[in-house]
This record gives sequence, C-alpha cells and structure tokens, in this order.
Amino acid sequence: MNVMVEASARHVHLSESDAKALFGRIPAKVRDLSQPGQFVCDERVTIVGPKLEIKNVAVLGPCRNKTQVEISTTDSLKLGIKAPIRESGHLDGSAACKLVGPEGEVDLSEGVIIAKRHIHMPLSDSEKSGIANGTIVKVSVKSDERSLIFDDVVVRVSEKFALAMHIDTDEANACGFKPGIKGGIIMY
Repeated sequence: MNVMVEASARHVHLSESDAKALFGRIPAKVRDLSQPGQFVCDERVTIVGPKLEIKNVAVLGPCRNKTQVEISTTDSLKLGIKAPIRESGHLDGSAACKLVGPEGEVDLSEGVIIAKRHIHMPLSDSEKSGIANGTIVKVSVKSDERSLIFDDVVVRVSEKFALAMHIDTDEANACGFKPGIKGGIIMY
C-alpha cells in the first residue's frame, strides 16, 4: 500500500482560552489542510525557550482541549527545550515553553512535543489492508538521492482521516522530501 508523505513544519494547536489570551479572539481559518476539518489560521505566535525564540509559528485550527506545540528535534535543540517524541495529544509530562502573541503571553507547563512519525488512515483503508489503529509499520520512501526506510511509524485510524504520512522537517530533509513524494508501507 502506498501513502502520500507530507512534511509537517513546526506549528501550534491552541485551546480556546489560550487563543483568546494570545490574540483576544479565536483565530480565523485561512486555508484548509489535507486532513479534513484541519486548517491554517490567520495568526502566528512566537515560541520562547530558555535559549532563544522562534517567531512566526503557524497556528492550526480548530481549537483543542489543550494547547499543543509541535517542533522538530532541531527546533528543540535551538530553543533549549527537551521535548519528548510523542503521538499527538499525549502531553502529560511533556516539555514547557512560553507562547507570545500580539495580545498576550501564555506560559505552558507542558504541551511541547516532537510529533512521532505517523500515518493518518481512513477506516475504509484500514479495513481493506487489515492495518489496525496503533499498528507500527515501516515506510519506504524513494527519492532521487536520499531514499530511506522510516521505522517505527504508528498508524492512526479514524473515519475522519485522509490517507497521509506525516513527518517533521528534520525527517523530510533526511529523505530528500519533495511535494508529491509517496512511501510504501511495509508490515513487520
């Protein structure tokens, strides 16, 4: 089974209360993302760590129950934040940071992660392929000069998903990522 590979740059998912603290309002949708119901917002934030800050970080919507900051390993090192590699939503005991917006600041005691590489799989593809939610697979990505096999890729299944593999910018650079690149799922 082949899957579209998408590079996910650093971004923030905000809770409603944190969005209002940072912007005085809920940020508005600018454009849709590939996953149904997900979108890029009209506002940006600054992530502040012990070593430095990263400005102009995208805010993705809709609002979530808890604020989540997704960065790469390179970002983690630059910021001086010891962010763990986690699946989205698994925030207990994750790293802290400060977020700065035009209307205020939010100090997060946790919520900063490096997103574990994963595949969003619709329920229909899961049923056809026999790949269940939580299955760990490998994905072979062929590129002109940097083909590689990603190990330890978790499959997340939902009827709300569109089929796509998400990797961070460090991983995208490692495989010579270009838009439209596909990977082949390899079962253990």
